[in-house]
Amino acid sequence: MLTDLPAVTVEIGLNAAIVAVVNRSPHILAISEADGDARDSLPFGPFDPARHRTFESGLRDRVEKRIALRLGYIEQLYTFGDRGRQRLPGEEGKHMVSVGYLALTRTDAENNEQLAEAGAHWRDWYGYLPWEDWRRGRPALLDQVILPALARWENSPPYDERSASAAQRRSRIRLAFGLDDFPWDEERVLERYELLYEAGLVREAVIDGHCRYLDNPAIGLAMRHDHRRIVATAVARLRGKIKYRPVVFELMPPEFTLTDLQATVEAISGRHLHKQNFRRLVEGAELVEPTGGTLASTGGRPAALFRFRRQILDERPAPGLKVGGR
Repeated sequence: MLTDLPAVTVEIGLNAAIVAVVNRSPHILAISEADGDARDSLPFGPFDPARHRTFESGLRDRVEKRIALRLGYIEQLYTFGDRGRQRLPGEEGKHMVSVGYLALTRTDAENNEQLAEAGAHWRDWYGYLPWEDWRRGRPALLDQVILPALARWENSPPYDERSASAAQRRSRIRLAFGLDDFPWDEERVLERYELLYEAGLVREAVIDGHCRYLDNPAIGLAMRHDHRRIVATAVARLRGKIKYRPVVFELMPPEFTLTDLQATVEAISGRHLHKQNFRRLVEGAELVEPTGGTLASTGGRPAALFRFRRQILDERPAPGLKVGGR
């Protein structure tokens, strides 16, 4: 029997990757703590079973009370329990199991003032994951920094006896980053982040003790604990979700132009979409209907206003926008 192992307390933490579209770019709600650490964190806190019956009700209550933000669509992402990926100083006897959530909301100026009072702010998610933004073409960061560094890591000595071989590493890199005959798949966000972590290309790998130093400048903004990993999971989930569920409309105002809708889908998917093809896709999916109104502030002809056609939820099992991917 194993009787000499130190006692470890397991605590369940609730983490929310809260997404809104700000100025046609996808943003994550980040928290800045007043402790001198410049890294962002996600809204998070321990689950209290004495006060809340479910994880989701606990998360909603905590977010609404701390940052005065009402969440719309919400779904559980994943449970993160890896040892060493949630470092908390002075808590060696405690192990944090993080339950990650994806939440969607809308933002406005009044809401932003309330967030600022709570130490919260909206951060473009491509600041954390800059290699994921292909809206203006292939990011130069991939060919100038990431792929050369991964090629060196591929052939480096294994970190320990359980580490993958060079051939296994090469196979993962090809699939995740779309090399050789593999296409770039925008949904493999978490796989790409995990490779960068294992290769020591993100600052979290050093903080967690996975590697001693970075061979290259840290890529993307680091976050506290395991939160950038949760952000990567949320981005991947949302990119997949918009293809078979109309969740993108949770990020849109009640009335919108097709140009704004396209910009939002591009922001989430990280891809540029051809205007006419996108409009044919939207019309074919029958997801929107005209309101009869127009918007005159677009710099040209007044643009027609549309709204989400909610009847589609009763007409089709998977009413999404098939914009590509797997």
